Amino acid sequence: MKSHLLTAVALVTGTAAFAEPDMNKVGFIYVGPAADYGYNMSMDLGRIEVEKDFPGMETQVFEAIPETAEVSRVMERMIRSDTGIIFATSYGYLDYAIELGEKYPDVKFLHAGGMKTSDNVGTYWADSDDGMYLAGMVAGRMTKSNKLGFIGAFQIPQLFRSINAFTLGAQSVNPDVTMTVVWTGGWWEPQKEADAVAAFADQGIDVVAEQVDSPITIAEAAQKTGTMIVGKDVDVSDRAGDVWLTGVSWNWGPMMVEQVQAIQDGTWTPSHVRGDLKSGHAVLDPFGPKVPQEVVDEVLAAKAKILSGELDIWSGPIVTQSGETIVPDGDVMKMEAIESMGFMVQGVTGSAS
Repeated sequence: MKSHLLTAVALVTGTAAFAEPDMNKVGFIYVGPAADYGYNMSMDLGRIEVEKDFPGMETQVFEAIPETAEVSRVMERMIRSDTGIIFATSYGYLDYAIELGEKYPDVKFLHAGGMKTSDNVGTYWADSDDGMYLAGMVAGRMTKSNKLGFIGAFQIPQLFRSINAFTLGAQSVNPDVTMTVVWTGGWWEPQKEADAVAAFADQGIDVVAEQVDSPITIAEAAQKTGTMIVGKDVDVSDRAGDVWLTGVSWNWGPMMVEQVQAIQDGTWTPSHVRGDLKSGHAVLDPFGPKVPQEVVDEVLAAKAKILSGELDIWSGPIVTQSGETIVPDGDVMKMEAIESMGFMVQGVTGSAS
């Protein structure tokens, strides 16, 4: 009789009958390999910290899952094995998590960087904007050509934020700098990334920043051309030689641990959890050997102002490529506008659409 009842429920709800989700089983889904020495590795380092903080916890990892319906199939596979918490770590996973959350209301979904929540889907993110602004200051001081380059994967708010923060930081110490942006159309496109570094060098661009899934290819290509670089996601200063200037890394572990603990305690509610440079969830990487002490001191002084609240990098005036003033002098951009950013600032060459 019991099995018939379960079947009936499944037919009515359209959902297969699974055991109750186990909140000691946590799943992680990455859009690339966990060992990419970049974004996915930063997330996996967070997973490792979760395992350390919760003895006996079982974590499950799926790597190289595209931002398509494939991620729904992967999440459902996790749920079939009673996974109770799922970290959907890539930008394009959000809608699939929301949709699947409606089907499995007892499973908790945590998405990286989204701006939508539901009854059982929350988001988490660490704003690296302040760090990118500081790295831009280094680039603005170190460039000899006043030409900077940026290699980005997709035209999405998180990348516009990095590009704009980096450019504003550079302009704050060197108003003559310009920025050229190249889009690769993929999170991991080694050949396109290497080609972009070479093309930038041919154009006289002598500092390159990036936001793709792994900085390794760019670091290697930059050493061949002698182009100075700024890293992102994971500290790869030991792999970039003397072309390294600085970078911005993520420290997801503490945030992930807090979210898992809240779920297990029954105190979790779906919300937009955010960290930043001040909270330690984003980290300014070490300075490279070429960076003079006076530049280090200047940047660290600006960092102190950011941490104290004296400096807000999104305070106006902020002007777009087309000359439109987005943030007037005296105003500060609000979080909703920052997280939905779809423009690039004046001084940047490249398409925002």
